[in-house]
Amino acid sequence: MSDKIINIQQTNRHDDYKIISNRAEWKEVLALYVAKISNGNNTNEVITIDEKRKNELKKIFWDMHKITYEIKKEKGDELIFKDPISIEEKEVLYIKITSKTLEDMMILYNFTNIQKKQVEDLLNEKFSMMWSSVIFGTPIGSSDMVQIALSQVGNIGGEIYWRWSGFNSRVEWCAVFVSWVANQVGYIEKGIIPKFVGCDTGVNWFKLMGKWKEKEYIPKPGDIIFFDWDDNGSANHVGIVEKVENNIVYTIEGNSTDDMCRQKEYSINSKFILGYGVSY
Repeated sequence: MSDKIINIQQTNRHDDYKIISNRAEWKEVLALYVAKISNGNNTNEVITIDEKRKNELKKIFWDMHKITYEIKKEKGDELIFKDPISIEEKEVLYIKITSKTLEDMMILYNFTNIQKKQVEDLLNEKFSMMWSSVIFGTPIGSSDMVQIALSQVGNIGGEIYWRWSGFNSRVEWCAVFVSWVANQVGYIEKGIIPKFVGCDTGVNWFKLMGKWKEKEYIPKPGDIIFFDWDDNGSANHVGIVEKVENNIVYTIEGNSTDDMCRQKEYSINSKFILGYGVSY
């Protein structure tokens, strides 16, 4: 899905973009896949993924989902600059992801009652840890992200990052710093981490891709940490997790105190932590 979204973004000129999504959870897609290829028989082997099964899984996903988009001209202020400027009109790319329900999909595939029961059983809450392991794997973090971010500590003004992002004058650069670091390790090209300027845009992307973790999660090195200074549920700052030790989250952040890239630290339970975007 990320490939299609990136292609839409790259082939349509826009000043800003918004993603509206009701994407199905990956565990629902996988439960349909298991029931479809096993024909409802729990003894059939479904773990091995060859090219044929990979294509079958892709087909199920795209049978379930649809991506549409449109570009609208809107008026308003551009809020990413330190001193907001009035923009008469800007083009906003709206990307919408819609999905069929499980019931619709089981009707589409003419599932038997046995297959329907198998899907229901697989989605039982007792298997939630299993699905987390299958979908996200065992996270170990990204040392490359951390090392590159650390090499930038002390940068003042962030010009290298906001110019790389396409701006000719200064913008609030915490998000473009994170994007720049991700680009250095090839994560943007691979669709692992997005290129983003607005913090909420980043949050929405991670949620859309099923890569969002709530604040109760224990982050790993290289995870993207989002902050909500105003306690209103909206992200207004972002950085990169360096490590977690003794219930302290150590971070590397662009556009921090005195307009610098700095190392910072917070209690793991800080009320200012909104959540995390992960790369796995």
